[in-house]
Amino acid sequence: MNLGRPRAEDAFAMFRRQQWKKARKEKEKARQERKHVAHLRGLRLAKEAADKKAAEEAAAEKAAAKNKKPSRLAQAHRHT
Repeated sequence: MNLGRPRAEDAFAMFRRQQWKKARKEKEKARQERKHVAHLRGLRLAKEAADKKAAEEAAAEKAAAKNKKPSRLAQAHRHT
C-alpha cells in the first residue's frame, strides 16, 4: 500500500478548492467595481444634464431680458 498518493490527491484537491475560491472572490470584486463605476457614471451624466438644463434656462432668461422693452412708467420717471 502506498499512502503517499491519497495524501497528495487530498493536497491537490485542497489546492484546487483554494484556487476556485480565489477566482470567485476576484470575479465578485470585479463585478462590484463595475457596478460602482456604473453608479458614478450615472451620477455624472445626471449632473451634466442638470447643468446643461440650467445653462439653457439662464441663456433663455438672458435673451428674454435683452429683448424686453422698458415700461413707459419707468421712462416717465427718468425724464422728470
